[in-house]
Order: sequence, then structure tokens, then C-alpha cells
Amino acid sequence: MREMFGLSDELVLLLSFLLFMGFFAGVGLASMRVKQDTTDDYLVAGRGMHPALAALSAVSTWNSGYMFIGFIGFIFVQGYSGIWIGLVSTLGQAVAWIWLYKFIQKEGSERGVRSLSSLVSKTRGSPEAKLAGILSVVFLAIYAAAQLVAGGVALRAMLGWSEVAGILIGFVLVVAYCYAGGIRASIWTDAAQSCVMLVGSTILCYVAVSEVGGLSGLHGTLRDIDPGMVNFFPADLTFGVTLWIGAFFLGGLGVAGQPQVVSRVMTLKDDKDRKEAAIWFFVWQTPFIALMFIIGLACRAIFLDLDASQAQDGLPLLAMEVLSPFLAGVILASIFAATMSTADSQVLACTAAITDDVKPEWSQEHKTTKLVTMVVAVFATLIALVGQQFPGFGDSVFALVVLAVYGLGGIFVPLLLIRMMGYEPDTEHTIWMMIAALSAVIVWSFSPWGADIFPSIPAMSSAFATHFILCWKRSESPSEPFGRYSIPTQRTTTIGAVVLLVLFGALEGTYYTMAPDASEASGDNPYQLSYTVSEWTQSETLSLDDGETQTFSVSIDETMTAVLAATLTITYSDTGETASNACDDIVTSPDYSALAGPFSESDDAERSTNACDTTTVVGSIVPNAALQEYASETGDYTLNGTEADLIEVLNMLGKSPEMMGALNMDVSLNANNGLIFGGDSTESVTVTLSLLVFQPSGMTPLTV
Repeated sequence: MREMFGLSDELVLLLSFLLFMGFFAGVGLASMRVKQDTTDDYLVAGRGMHPALAALSAVSTWNSGYMFIGFIGFIFVQGYSGIWIGLVSTLGQAVAWIWLYKFIQKEGSERGVRSLSSLVSKTRGSPEAKLAGILSVVFLAIYAAAQLVAGGVALRAMLGWSEVAGILIGFVLVVAYCYAGGIRASIWTDAAQSCVMLVGSTILCYVAVSEVGGLSGLHGTLRDIDPGMVNFFPADLTFGVTLWIGAFFLGGLGVAGQPQVVSRVMTLKDDKDRKEAAIWFFVWQTPFIALMFIIGLACRAIFLDLDASQAQDGLPLLAMEVLSPFLAGVILASIFAATMSTADSQVLACTAAITDDVKPEWSQEHKTTKLVTMVVAVFATLIALVGQQFPGFGDSVFALVVLAVYGLGGIFVPLLLIRMMGYEPDTEHTIWMMIAALSAVIVWSFSPWGADIFPSIPAMSSAFATHFILCWKRSESPSEPFGRYSIPTQRTTTIGAVVLLVLFGALEGTYYTMAPDASEASGDNPYQLSYTVSEWTQSETLSLDDGETQTFSVSIDETMTAVLAATLTITYSDTGETASNACDDIVTSPDYSALAGPFSESDDAERSTNACDTTTVVGSIVPNAALQEYASETGDYTLNGTEADLIEVLNMLGKSPEMMGALNMDVSLNANNGLIFGGDSTESVTVTLSLLVFQPSGMTPLTV
């Protein structure tokens, strides 16, 4: 990614990034001027936050990682059919703002609670509140660690810094936000970031669409890539379209189960502020979703060589591809600031859960509360740092984040709904509902159907099923499952069932009529992949004395494209010997231990040669024998096939993980001095590393 800019452009990108990061940090630190040294101010901003700021912060906190990574990746894969997640999840969030957030804001204000886990029980520190608090802390700490890792990845991608450096910078910013003004600093920063990101996204969307010939050009390109991309329904849904869409609705409703988002609602003073905040929220989020939807489609049209596993890189790649370095720095600073501010929100939500529910005796000790924040931040940072030592940790964290989002949504939303209706479950009832929801998320996520439907449906269904069973079976549980509302009559139930069946039939009928079949959506149109194999060399001349050993060393970084073969050679001219003397002996000993490996073939044997005035091969590597299928020597090549098959080949040709690291070789001289007056005890030996490297040019459709 860094090669997209020259050196001067990289400097502009860095300065732009630092400028806006400084602006975001300054906004957060400015909150110190109005903060109060109380736990209430630290965790809920004294319940006096302006509705606009709370709403913009809620948009930023929820959408930072989800919108920039998950949503872009989802649209990249789904095409037009991805619009359902934007529309239906927004509808679910509207229900949450109208009813659930009203209940949350009212309960929080009247009872003085500052954490979502406190709302599962009427009694502070009850067993069910403690369990809810512990689950919140565990999942949100891992979620915060994932945000820190994401920030590290962003810095590595755009500036070439190590991920560890990015994680540590994120830790410093998180602690600074927390100690500067607690949730107030986080909200102020979120609001500033939301404004900059909306403006930047508008510019990015306009430029990206212009790159592909406007909206009509975008539509045509997507149709050429895969006709299924321009259909508003995906192909081959295992459980039909109704459950597929319904999962998005429950996913939007499940935002009310995210402690870091709900904490924004708790900062509002009264119901009037909640209503005003709701207007701000949807006025801001709706165009943001529309922009990200179009940007996701543009990523698909522009980056033909990206596959689904790389789709989350689409936004930063697009920013650096189509924007000036300054504007790219703005976009990337906004992404980094958003991930850090979200991590800060999660750390504060963990703090509230610990001090209000797990250890309620700490709830009014402000210094202890800030100490807990520091401990949680350190814990999240350690998770991120330790994870860097294990390959694939990023994928594991992402899976755990999915469990956190849907697990917490499944745990809290059903409990909030029945409590909102006036039902008061006892401790055992509440705990069983939480266990059922969490178990359903875990089992479903790792089942064969995990990719077919989001886990929100099995999670909430399991929680409500447990609720109804306990109401029916347990004498300790109230028998009225809907609280203050009576069980619907048979007539009402019948009418409701008929309405649902009609809706179900209409959706499934529309899907059957309009959805693409598997062959239309498979992307089997022929494509052509173009690539070049060229030779890359690095040489060094070593001046050796008799008996001396020197080391030839070459570092190969991750920007190197795939390597077909590597060869080590030496050359020297022994001109100082008398006629009766042979050439001096040169001893070579290659060392590949500092390269990542493994290799299909490698030759690192120690050799001794006296073949001067010629080029001698002294070592070789074949990193991946599978690449031999696509080339054997330098030249230009083309390969035809389906889009999916060529993307798989392109991914192999575009990286060389086996060759990352340092290649070393010791070179020694054993001089053959001969006659005392005609000897030569020094030699100049030229060592050369030659790599045959792939340079993919791109992939184009052969037919429309």
C-alpha cells in the first residue's frame, strides 16, 4: 500500500494524519475544562450531555469498527443485496431509540445506575447483576483489544509502523481520554471525529464514483464482475429471505445491548433530550450508511484483485488510491481516532460494570474508579500485545468480537424488553435467560449455519424460549410472561399469525421471483489475469583477507511480491597468483534460519570452490513449488479463468510470506599463496542474490 505514494506524498500523509490526530486529541483534552471530579461525571457526564453530542458519539462508537470494516466488507461481497442490512438494522435501531432507550434512560436516571448490567436486576450487586457485569467486562476487554489491534494494523498499512507501536500509541490515547474527562472526553472526541469523517466520506464517495464513470459506470462494472452483484437479493439463502432480513432487524435492535453505546443514552438528562438525540442520531447515521454503501460498491469495482478475506482493507486502500495524500491522511486519522475512542468507550463501560455491579462498594470512590479504568486498559493492551505473538490472533479476536456483539445483545435485549413490559424475573430466571442466549450465540457461530444467518435470531429466540418455559414450569416465576400486558386472546393471536404468514409469503414469493439463481450469481464469466516475472538482484563485494570470514546479508520485507525462486552466486577474479598456483579457495555457508519459511526446496549446504573468473551457484530456494505452475522464467504471462479462481491465483502471486526476514551467508577465504614472492593473500568476492518475482498487473473481464 505504501508504494501508492512517493516519498514526498508519504510525508504529506504523515503530517495530515498527525495534524488531525492532534485535533481529535485536543478536543478530548479540552473536556478537562468542564469536568467535575465525581464518579457520576466520569462515567455518565453528570447526566447533562447535550443531545447532539451524545447522538454523534453513539453514531461514532457503534459504527467505527462495524462501518469502516464490517459493513464495507459485507457490501464488497454482497453487492446491492447488502442494502438490507442498512435499511432493516436502522429500523431495529429506531425501535430501540423509541422504546428501549426510553426505558433505559428513565431507569438510569431514577435509580442512578451507570451501567447496562445494572438494569438486569432491581438490586445493585445481585448475583445476576454480577454475572452480567463479568460477562460485559470479559467481552468488552477483548473487544477493546481488537480495537487496539485494528489501530495498529491501520498504522502499519498507511505508514509502515509496527503493529506493536500502534497498539502502544492507542493505549496512551485511551488512558489520556479516560483521565482527561472520562466519558465526556470520549463523547467530545467522537463528535469531532463524526463531523470530519462524514465530510471526508462524502469527498471519498464522490471521487470514487467518478473513478468508475459515475453511478451508471459503477452499475455496469459490478454487473460485468458478477451479475448477482446488482441484484437486491442474494442467491441460495439456506433459510430463506425472511429470517435473513429478520436477523438484521434484531441486530439493529441488539445495539441496545451494547454497554458502550447505552452509556451515551445514560448521559442524557431527560426524555426530551432522548427524543432530540434520536433525531440527531438518524439525521447523521442515515447519510453515513448511504455513503458507506456506495463506497463499498466502489471498492468492489476498483479493486478486482481483492478477495473476500481482504475486503475489510477496502476503505483505507480506496482512500490512498483515489484521494490526495492530505485527504487520505484525514480519512485514516479519522479511522484510527474512531477505533481508539471506541476502545476508550469500552474500557469505561467495563469500569462502570465493575464498580456498579461486580464491586458496588467502589461505586462512589472516584480514585478507585479511575484506577479500575487503568487496570482494564492495561488488561486490554496486554491481550493485544500477547496476541501479536500468535499467528492468526487477529482472526480469533474478530470471532470473539462477533461473540461479544451478539452475545451481549442476546443477553441484555430480551431482559430489557420483559422488564420494560413490567415483568420482574427473579435471579434464577434472569441467569438462565442469559446462559441460554450466550450458549446459542456460541453454538450457532461455530455451526455449519453460522455464515447463513447472523446469531441474533438464535440468541434472542433462545432467551425468550427460556423465559416462556420458566414462566410455565417454575412456581417462583410469575406466570404472566408479558408483565403488565395480558396474554393475547385466541382471536388476536390468529390475526397476528395470519399477518405474519402473509408477510412471510410475500417476502419469500418476491425472493423466489427476483433472486438470482446460483449460475447467475456465481461469477463464472471468463476473466484474464496479467502478470510479469522479472529478476530482482542485490549484490555486495566483500574484500577478504586470508582466513577471514564476512557475512553477506539481505533483508526482505513484506512488500515483496511472490518469489518464484531465489539463487545465491559468487564471482571473483584471482589475478594475483603466479602461473604455478591455483585459484584461492572460497568457502560459502548460506543461512536461511532468519527467513519465515517453510520452503518447498532449499539448498544451504556449505561449499568450497576455487573456480575463479566464473559465476558459481552456492545456494538456492524454491519458496512455494505450487508457483512453478504459473511461470518458469522471466517474461510476460496471462492466465484465463473464472473470477474466483483468478483471485485465488492473484493472492498467491501478490505476496511472499515464506521469504520475509533476513537471508545471510558467511563467505571465507583460504588463500593459495604459492611462491613467497608471487602470492596473493586477499580477494574481492562479489556475492549476488537473484530473485525471480511475480508482478501482477491486474484482472479484466473477457466478456460482458
